[in-house]
Amino acid sequence: MTKPISPSPPKRIYIQEVVTRDGFQAESTFIPPEEKIALINRLSHAGYAKIEVTSFTSPKAIPMLADAETVMQGIARVPGVEYTALIPNLRGAERALTVGVDEFNLVMSVSEAHNQANLKMGREDSFNALSKVINLAHANHIATNVSLSTSFGCPMSGMTPLADLMNWIDRFAHTGVRGITICDTTGMANPAQVNSVCEAAQSKYPHLQWTLHFHNTRGMGLANALAALNAGIDRFDSSLGGLGGCPYAPGATGNICTEELVHMFDLMGLDTRMNIDTLLECSQDLQKIIGRTLPSQLLMAGKVDKLHTAPCQT
Repeated sequence: MTKPISPSPPKRIYIQEVVTRDGFQAESTFIPPEEKIALINRLSHAGYAKIEVTSFTSPKAIPMLADAETVMQGIARVPGVEYTALIPNLRGAERALTVGVDEFNLVMSVSEAHNQANLKMGREDSFNALSKVINLAHANHIATNVSLSTSFGCPMSGMTPLADLMNWIDRFAHTGVRGITICDTTGMANPAQVNSVCEAAQSKYPHLQWTLHFHNTRGMGLANALAALNAGIDRFDSSLGGLGGCPYAPGATGNICTEELVHMFDLMGLDTRMNIDTLLECSQDLQKIIGRTLPSQLLMAGKVDKLHTAPCQT
């Protein structure tokens, strides 16, 4: 007798929240640490794989995140969630070590022009500085991830050649980082390009933890996420309500929206392990924190199972 074939379990998808770092960094009004802590504590029960809590950058450079230590020490950590932080340099890494960050997320740009605008130094200098941070992380048994900004395109230098991106992937892969995030910092990517990049990166370094970070600047965020998914990617950065964007890239507002991404994946039958209702509640309350409407279309329209009363017939 032929043994029946068991259906394959749905693909596991890992969602990584960036709103309290990438979203809050460009806000004009300082958000008190207690409000950040309360939001992170709520999000910690929504099913995330990682939450990027803050950045240990200079308070002069990003005043909105001057409370990094206070926030990191104040959150109630939930088992199974990794609490990461953006680490710009060795000084930031030393600060992060004192408050028990689970993962160092380092950043540099594939584009020389964007790296100069964002980090005030050339790419070689960035690589050398980040290599020292990676060595410190290894010495302290801290996981490291490198986010490569403008991996698809830069508004100052144009589309990013795949060879340029792979050069920096090669160099960081050889430092022993756990993962690499490929970032569409300015919303210039398209699905065909995303497919090519994801296939090239994963085929060369299948052991690395790959994450895709998209912006919806030109309305292609979810399409690009779907292209990455179809190319084998299972980790995605996103921002609650679609808040955020790069302050050094003209017009590049709008990270891909967490609740819209999760809603799409859930409808496709994928295993996100996310609580979409919690996300929508947090996104609704986030509007009160920042004092304006968020660009989340799902927040405005509701989930597809939201039914309405039919109009009265006269």
